[in-house]
Amino acid sequence: MRGVSVPPPASPFDPALAEAGRVPTLAVLVSLFGLTVLPFLAGLIQGQTDGVLRELIYAAGTAFLLSMVWRGSVWAWRLTLSFGMLAGFLVFIVGMLAGSASWRGWIVSLAGLGYLLLCTALVGTPSIRAFLDSRWAQRSGRRA
Repeated sequence: MRGVSVPPPASPFDPALAEAGRVPTLAVLVSLFGLTVLPFLAGLIQGQTDGVLRELIYAAGTAFLLSMVWRGSVWAWRLTLSFGMLAGFLVFIVGMLAGSASWRGWIVSLAGLGYLLLCTALVGTPSIRAFLDSRWAQRSGRRA
């Protein structure tokens, strides 16, 4: 039909749902950071100071990546999911193998499950996805 204007497509997310996703998104990102730096902090508490600079660089890199997810970077989100799922799978498997020799291996397996669950929450929780979609729309210049 010539001369008929087509309205812009409706927003793929609900603004109210996006606003409700702010706190859960922050909680997931902070939990991912905490789960990542927890072994380093536990080592420091036990007096293990070998490789502190390397661990601080890892923590800073993780904080930077997660802050970019918060600010609306799609690439940072993809990297976070990829690293988190890979780390979760590997940590879970290593924990299962170590669990046959020591109870601490089961704790490591739980950490792997934590990574997997938190990364799944970034993908599968509707309010988190709506919040991230709104951030992506703002970052790309589209109207949210």
